[in-house]
Amino acid sequence: MLKFTPRWDLTPADAVALQKRLSLQIVRKSEIKGVETVGGVDTGYSMGIARAVVVKLKYPSLEPIAHTVAECRTNFPYIPGLLSLREGPAVLEALGRMDSAPDLLIFDGHGLAHPRRFGLACHIGLLVDIPSIGCAKTKLLGEYEEPGPERGAFSYLTDQGEIIGAVLRTRSKVKPVFVSIGHKVNLRDSIKFVLNCCRDFRLPETTRQADRLTAGV
Repeated sequence: MLKFTPRWDLTPADAVALQKRLSLQIVRKSEIKGVETVGGVDTGYSMGIARAVVVKLKYPSLEPIAHTVAECRTNFPYIPGLLSLREGPAVLEALGRMDSAPDLLIFDGHGLAHPRRFGLACHIGLLVDIPSIGCAKTKLLGEYEEPGPERGAFSYLTDQGEIIGAVLRTRSKVKPVFVSIGHKVNLRDSIKFVLNCCRDFRLPETTRQADRLTAGV
């Protein structure tokens, strides 16, 4: 399932160097032939243990059909921008326990909207070679203009003149989410998939279902 074997026993400096190197392998165009299932990925923590949950939903109905859980001790410290080194082992373990992987993964975190253009959605998406999207609740970096108040309105998130994501209103008059490319999905399609996965709430059902299960920590 893995495109290559990851290393997690890194110093923060080595992790930064790894992110810079692997970011060059991210595919920023859509390579999706059809999406029948979509996966949500979320991680919770308790007493030094990371609990990763992967849920699989039918698309576009968003009916839950499967989920897996994995727990791993967190050996990497909490450092902004290096979240994938902390959560990665548990997330990969949970993905590996699925009978079949979802066609598309939506992460509760960032993708290209990251200082080195290699957030959690990029790192895991590249490792498992599955189209992936980052959909975060808060901004990590970048500048943007507030999108319009209606559902579906968005503005571009930029950093040093580069478009790194979109600020998307998923419910009218509710604060937006931050969408960015993970791997093998372009930004336009990322916005479309996230919006289609949001029904009556601000966050996509993928994230909501996964977050509900991480509460077992």
